[in-house]
Amino acid sequence: MPQPQSWGIVGGGILGMTLALRLAQQGQKVTLYESAPELGGLASAWQLGDILWDRHYHVTLLSDSHLRSLLSELTLEQEIKWVETKTGFFTGGKMVSMSNSMEFLKFPPIGLIDKFRLGATIVHASRIQDWQALEQISVVDWLRKWSGKNTTEKIWLPLLRAKLGANYTKASAAFIWAIITRMYAARRSGMKKEMFGYVPGGYGRIFSRMQEVLQRAGVTIQLGCRAAAIHAATGNSTTAGVTVKFVDGTESTHDQIVFTGPAATAADLCSELSPEETRLLRGVEYQGIVCASLLLKRSLSPYYVTNITDTWVPFTAVIEMTALVNPKEFGGRTLVYLPKYVAIDDPLFEATDAEIQASFFTALKKMHPTLTGDDLLTFKVSRVRKVFVIPTLNYSKNLPPISMSVKGLHVLNSAHIVNGTLNVNETVQLAERAIPELLAKSSLREEQAQHAGV
Repeated sequence: MPQPQSWGIVGGGILGMTLALRLAQQGQKVTLYESAPELGGLASAWQLGDILWDRHYHVTLLSDSHLRSLLSELTLEQEIKWVETKTGFFTGGKMVSMSNSMEFLKFPPIGLIDKFRLGATIVHASRIQDWQALEQISVVDWLRKWSGKNTTEKIWLPLLRAKLGANYTKASAAFIWAIITRMYAARRSGMKKEMFGYVPGGYGRIFSRMQEVLQRAGVTIQLGCRAAAIHAATGNSTTAGVTVKFVDGTESTHDQIVFTGPAATAADLCSELSPEETRLLRGVEYQGIVCASLLLKRSLSPYYVTNITDTWVPFTAVIEMTALVNPKEFGGRTLVYLPKYVAIDDPLFEATDAEIQASFFTALKKMHPTLTGDDLLTFKVSRVRKVFVIPTLNYSKNLPPISMSVKGLHVLNSAHIVNGTLNVNETVQLAERAIPELLAKSSLREEQAQHAGV
């Protein structure tokens, strides 16, 4: 019977937390390291005035089986509030609802034939099983084939540019397939209404409960620990373990280390990787986000998400969280997110909060003319340079391995989500799928050590 090993999980986001919990449940000795003062990573909560809520916008879908199972384990799944939401479009300087079949038929930017092709594209994509074949086709070419030139130019391209910027030209058709598949699964049969859910208290509450469960499972949690380097404990011995050095000069050695941060960061931290591993890690391309959170005195619209096709608007979409979440969570006020997806070197990362507020709020007032400066209570900006991976052509064939040539070192992150989009459900699923491989690799290493007479 293999003996429990010592595991260090570097990164306390939902991926690292789920890995730590599942390994501990398998009898392993686990320490979870997080650079921030709290767990959560991209899904963590922060303070907006007197409100604690998610730093970025999240919803739970009825089809999010992996997340819902985890929430059930945390005794939170039964508390999910399910809400029918509406979708808007800001196009041609006007707000248009597109929340049901009748509104879709009346949607002004495209004609009836184009609408039919748009609907057929969505239905066709939702039924595709061979997603790997889509990796060989550019997203623009695929959309033009199925939706036609007019619909692609007026609907799809503005949405692609909003999400990927100039990088949309690099993306494969698997990108739009993954988005359509997830959102299509969110609709019930019959009228196909969108049903989204949330846990009262948001992810701050979820992660607080998660921390309690982790500690009960025996996981040691170390916060404020930013990794500076990762290396084999003594050269490349198969028995020596892996050492992570932190920026404060302290070190920790474990039999196994799982690094869950961005791919290129893994290459920066570990100089002992092979040239091919380094090349693959650095070859993963990321998209960044600058996301403003606004606390307002009043609601803007009935739409949870307002998609934007007008290019003069400086943000990607308007996410009115209070169209989903009970306003009582925010003291009767309205929480709005204004995300802007950008390249990792975009100048917007260097802009001050005041500059972003001036640009974003001016545009928001133009979209909603009755909105005034007096309605704005809080404006706060989150900046993340590497938020999700761009699924380039033949992406899965150029994916870095999980287990590295440095014995005991594993790199697992959102880059390994090859048939989905970055969201909490996919991240939980990634962690749970990886556990058997990680344990198999660690058992193999133990057998090698025993064979060596250690």
